[in-house]
Amino acid sequence: MKMTRKQRYRRIEQAEPGEIGKLEALISACTWRQHYHIQPITGLLNDPNGFSYYQGYYHLFYQWFPLGTEHGMKYWYHTRSTDLVNWEDVGIGIQPGDTYDSHGAYSGSAIEKEGQLYLMYTGNTRDSSWIRHPYQCLAIMDESGSITKVDQPVISEVPAGYTEHFRDPKVWKHGDTYYGVIGAQREDETGCTVLYRSSDLRNWTFLGEIQTQLPKFGYMWECPDYMELQGQGVLIFSPQGIERQGDWYNNIFQSGYLIGEPLDLQTRHFKHGPFQELDRGFDFYAPQTMQSPDGRRILVGWMGLPDLEYPTDERGWAHCLTIPRQLSLREGKLIQQPVSEMVKLRGGKEGKHMVSTLHNETRSFAEFAGVAYELKCEIRDVDAEVVGIELRAGAEEKTVLQYDRLAQKVILDRSRSGAALADQNGNVRRCVLNADVLKFHVFMDSSSVEIFVNDGEEVFTSRIFPSKESVEIRLFAHGGKAEFQASKWDY
Repeated sequence: MKMTRKQRYRRIEQAEPGEIGKLEALISACTWRQHYHIQPITGLLNDPNGFSYYQGYYHLFYQWFPLGTEHGMKYWYHTRSTDLVNWEDVGIGIQPGDTYDSHGAYSGSAIEKEGQLYLMYTGNTRDSSWIRHPYQCLAIMDESGSITKVDQPVISEVPAGYTEHFRDPKVWKHGDTYYGVIGAQREDETGCTVLYRSSDLRNWTFLGEIQTQLPKFGYMWECPDYMELQGQGVLIFSPQGIERQGDWYNNIFQSGYLIGEPLDLQTRHFKHGPFQELDRGFDFYAPQTMQSPDGRRILVGWMGLPDLEYPTDERGWAHCLTIPRQLSLREGKLIQQPVSEMVKLRGGKEGKHMVSTLHNETRSFAEFAGVAYELKCEIRDVDAEVVGIELRAGAEEKTVLQYDRLAQKVILDRSRSGAALADQNGNVRRCVLNADVLKFHVFMDSSSVEIFVNDGEEVFTSRIFPSKESVEIRLFAHGGKAEFQASKWDY
């Protein structure tokens, strides 16, 4: 049963007696709880926030509504890790309910300054007519891990020409100056990103819009993130309201990027190439990046989408985050690869390996099965029309990853993956790939799959909800033959 607005905008201390215990009982009986992905202790998780490195830890917060699986009163929930792999639940990082975040602590970012971690976020408020009034707020974490909100907003007004859809500050430092981008909607209901400048993170000057070649591209740009990689500027954002075009933009909302010359911070002009999607799967949104101490640019995304229902909703929880991914540029594309630290989940084990040539057949292999694992599969000498892998396969269920050699497309089909998902996103995703050798690097968990194709040239991120009996891995070649080499590690 859907919550009322009043129920959705309760703080955790306003829970009914036994309400949280009931959620915890539902969750403890859920077979779709993840083994190694960040997931909410109860309720709903969405955007990753405040991704940063401070005092020897990677810190990663996420949007959290603890009392249900609908979008309601949002907290920042705090996790941390020394290695990007093993995450520790710290607890509530930012609690909403004050004057300037009365209806939620919305998304934002973090940056270290003078030995403290500054967390800049959007405070969501609503007036008596339910009109939104956003404020850009600041909280500061000290060396002990204690987080204190700054009393007043650091940006208290929406600039002229923009609507109340004005949120998700992402901050970085250039020289001695801090800059921040914020996702915005113009009064004509088109999306854009605006730029601010500050010398101290407390007093901000509005500089204006980032000038792109996308003047009318969706109705809102959420979660902007600007960085420079390999001498080029990269703007990541999540536009809403993009129409489907063939194999592109098939999800309800998109996440993607522009690559170009470094952003001119004086003129705000950004000369760039075409918008490209970050992920070709079904469930990926609102990514955020950070720079690690060794200089890598690392991304984490929300493995979910707004305004869709998921099978775990009835089990008291919803959504998770992706594994961390290292970014690089290759031939005009943003490449995503699992961070090297993920090998720690192998536990030093050798893994299981196989080599086989398949000819017009589907075959399973001893010890190639499981619920949570890493799988590397290389397919060579392909003259078959279609080759691929059936994942989490059983008597009636399977998630099919295949390459159609004639169409030169990678295809992910989750139409028989288990419990049904929302119809709005469909069940098949495709992307063009022209390659003589196929490399599929798969991270499978209880209710998700992340697939890195040909060293991160393409990525498919998807939630799937198979029964616990569906554990087989099957390889296939149809309309000819192909050579498969595969390695698997259990997690």
